[in-house]
Amino acid sequence: MKTALVIGHTGGIGAAVAAELTARGAAVTGLSRSDGGLDFADPAAADARLAQVGGPFDLVFVASGVLHGAGVPPEKTIRAIDPVAMMAQFQVNAIGPALVLKHAGRWLPKDRPGHLGVVSARVGSIGDNRLGGWISYRSAKAAVNQALRTAAVEFRRTHPQATVLALHPGTVATSFTSAFQDKYKTIAPDASAKGLVDVLMTKGPDDSGTFWDWAGKPVPW
Repeated sequence: MKTALVIGHTGGIGAAVAAELTARGAAVTGLSRSDGGLDFADPAAADARLAQVGGPFDLVFVASGVLHGAGVPPEKTIRAIDPVAMMAQFQVNAIGPALVLKHAGRWLPKDRPGHLGVVSARVGSIGDNRLGGWISYRSAKAAVNQALRTAAVEFRRTHPQATVLALHPGTVATSFTSAFQDKYKTIAPDASAKGLVDVLMTKGPDDSGTFWDWAGKPVPW
């Protein structure tokens, strides 16, 4: 791995992943809303911005995301759905990464291994959903899982050595999860990043289109 692109490199997980990749000798290019003008809240502008990115990259990592769509906290019941907040969730957590997948075919090598990871979330798992709630966030993450799975099928034909994975980072101790850290066991950003990169780099094309957590355990769809 010589070159890497980290989308959302200024966030807690993205910054830790960028640092981990740099420590492993990769030349890292970062792109985010605050550093590079990539704003997934404006999908059309984000698509145009991604079209300007060159490459190639041996590894692409998507770490961007929001938890409170339009400033609205995760719903406790289906009756609390706010359409504006739900749309905001889909724009950033589903459509944004899907746009990265759209452009990734230009970035990933076709003649050697390439790796692409998208930060999803265990709560996006339909099979693992036993608590309910968080409808908009869950739905957006489930949607990006489907987009990634579909992209992996296509990449098998065009990039036979590519590995494309959905990744659950754990409850990482960042500002993103600050409101929930007293309820869940957290993991340090650097530990999560190391685990995520380890998983992404140790899986191969036969694993492409699957879902894993930072500790290397499979997550059900």
